Amino acid sequence: EVQLVESGGGLVQPGGSLRLSCATSGFTFDDAVMSWVRQAPGKGLDWVSAISWDGGSTYYAESMKGRFTISRDNAKNTLYLQMNNLKSEDTAVYYCNSNYNYWGQGIQVTVSS
Repeated sequence: EVQLVESGGGLVQPGGSLRLSCATSGFTFDDAVMSWVRQAPGKGLDWVSAISWDGGSTYYAESMKGRFTISRDNAKNTLYLQMNNLKSEDTAVYYCNSNYNYWGQGIQVTVSS
């Protein structure tokens, strides 16, 4: 059974930081290109970041560059997203997914004072 389980979300003040994790099982994680995608309230899906199978290449949406860092630990089958200098517009449900079209259930990130 394929599982992707996000954790690390919550409520944070503007300018704060959070680190999301996505623990996976049931597929060959170290072959997969992994991504983070988010959905703000009342809006569609918004691609955030992606990372190659070996972590050697990373990609970010323009508004996340310099603030977010994607990484992975293939030994732990886990994907991460370090989010710094968070803004209210980063409020969304964050999903991890793989290029095999496997998705996590999502986790809420709320940036508010």
